[in-house]
Amino acid sequence: MQRPGKSTIADVAAAAGVSKATVSRFLNHRERLLSPDIATRVETAIAALGYSPSPMAQALSRGRSRLIGLIVADITNPYSVAVLRGAEKACQDAGYLVMLFNLGNDFEREREAIDALAGYQVDGFILNTLGRGAGLVDADALHGKPAVLVDRRHAGMHTDFVSLDNRSAMRTACKHLVDGGYRELLYITEPSKGVSSRRERTAAFGACMTAHQPKVAGEVFESVGDGGAALDEALRALRKRAMRGQRTTSAKGAAVIAGNAVVTLRVAQAMARLDLQFGRDIGFVGFDDPDWASLIGPGLSTISQPTDEIGRTAASCLIERLKGLDVAPRQLLLSGELVVRGSSLRGAG
Repeated sequence: MQRPGKSTIADVAAAAGVSKATVSRFLNHRERLLSPDIATRVETAIAALGYSPSPMAQALSRGRSRLIGLIVADITNPYSVAVLRGAEKACQDAGYLVMLFNLGNDFEREREAIDALAGYQVDGFILNTLGRGAGLVDADALHGKPAVLVDRRHAGMHTDFVSLDNRSAMRTACKHLVDGGYRELLYITEPSKGVSSRRERTAAFGACMTAHQPKVAGEVFESVGDGGAALDEALRALRKRAMRGQRTTSAKGAAVIAGNAVVTLRVAQAMARLDLQFGRDIGFVGFDDPDWASLIGPGLSTISQPTDEIGRTAASCLIERLKGLDVAPRQLLLSGELVVRGSSLRGAG
């Protein structure tokens, strides 16, 4: 007799004196298609051989793999990691496994990622991708599978969408700085072309500046991670604008809003190069709340995204679709939380 767990469906069929198709019917709970005698023989053979069917094979026989494909633009981005954790927890709770594909910010690989995961028969997709370029994914590229977009919209894809409420979050950040006495603001973002969340935050920043005119002025700077010379100059220019007409040498009226944790780290590096201190020389609020935010200077104020909830919500939306929900595409915008630390408190540095 073979060891438990090592038998095959062919072994069971031989022991029961039936075909493999008959064993398959029994395993997929279609005993009604079998006579009581045959069902008993198959059941006895399974017990005697210690046969354990492959969960994947069973799922595929029912047309489902219980796999969900999750594609992220950049796994080194703390936001993506945090969203992945939330999505994975929700999938696990519902009996699904997650297969991850990291694009490494190569937006030309989006369609390749979809095709690769489709080859593993995933039931659906959660997409946190750039949504642009020659590899752009659209509805026709999804192999007939449902998908949920996270954080970034895709032109031409009308699916469920889960994201931070970017406009509300930016209003919160701006109001906090303006109420704190900052009058020269600089919004620093990664290049916004083709990335909806960055465009939304940039537009919301412009709307905030318009709403607070003429007492507050603001500019936008796109950081491309090119070594920092341009970013250093942008911070110097911000201080000069804030000190214009002042007798003091401290530009306490200048503040930066960073578009995400990647930009926050670049700003922190630039501040160190320029021998400037958060709170004392330049105020600061950043989108995303990485673990190290409290460790830099007097602590960095942030807009904390509900990343775990975003991931869980995206997974739940997809699983609802897989269970047959047929409604118009939903847009779920979740609220961020302002976490105040020393960087946005004037003189805290």
